[in-house]
Amino acid sequence: MNLPPFTGWVKRIVLTCAGVYLLEIGLGLSASSAQKFLIQYFGLVPDYVTHYGMVWQLATYSLLHDPSGVWHLIMNMFGLWMFGSLLERTWGSRKFLELYLFSVIGAGLITVAVAYIPHIGTTPKMVTIGASGGVLGLLSAFGVAFGDMEFSLWFPPITMKAKYLAWITAFFVVVATLMPSQGGVANFAHLGGLLFGFVYAKFLPTRGLVFGTSEKYFSLRNSYYRWKRRRAARKFEVYMRDQNRTVTFDEHGNFVPPEESDKKNGGGKSGWVN
Repeated sequence: MNLPPFTGWVKRIVLTCAGVYLLEIGLGLSASSAQKFLIQYFGLVPDYVTHYGMVWQLATYSLLHDPSGVWHLIMNMFGLWMFGSLLERTWGSRKFLELYLFSVIGAGLITVAVAYIPHIGTTPKMVTIGASGGVLGLLSAFGVAFGDMEFSLWFPPITMKAKYLAWITAFFVVVATLMPSQGGVANFAHLGGLLFGFVYAKFLPTRGLVFGTSEKYFSLRNSYYRWKRRRAARKFEVYMRDQNRTVTFDEHGNFVPPEESDKKNGGGKSGWVN
């Protein structure tokens, strides 16, 4: 019964989702049209994303939950607390938030893509809401990174390793996805969250996607600058040969000083300066 603490970003996400849920309930009691507008504008509607450019829906849909029942919110926030807190404490706030957003947006992209596949019971007009994609992404990443950690489940009352819990959850999500009567398009968001969480933990840089991308950018930039320096060195060598002078640069474009005797004969500090 030892529960993890509420860490920084886990607490912020939970409080934000709870606040948005209360706003949904309040609008439903006072202005149902405003509640409908909120869900349509900030929920994930594939047609709005592809035809009207509402790309923010790929992230904001995770803040909304079904206003007709509180269990949708409770189960998602409980899963976020259980797995998110452990990941944030171990990986740090930046990498945890990156993983969560990666899973949420990835689940949203999968949802948009499958909405245009005919004959599977989905349409681009369907609305998807809920943090399930992000939470299942956390579960999938946790199963990869801490697969041998054991959990004592409430139901059934057994002890299970994290990797088995992740795989069993993935199995039921796949089964639900193949049964349109059990949730339709929302299950593709669940499946997308599992997939992107797995990809993040298994294949992306250890220190995170943003860090890896910035490292790659600076590496490419430095390679370009080194190439420019080598090119400039070669051009300068050609120019000096035309002036009956000889200078030498190494393979990195760095000037190689002449021998000591050449320095004396040249009368200059470097042997070729007049």
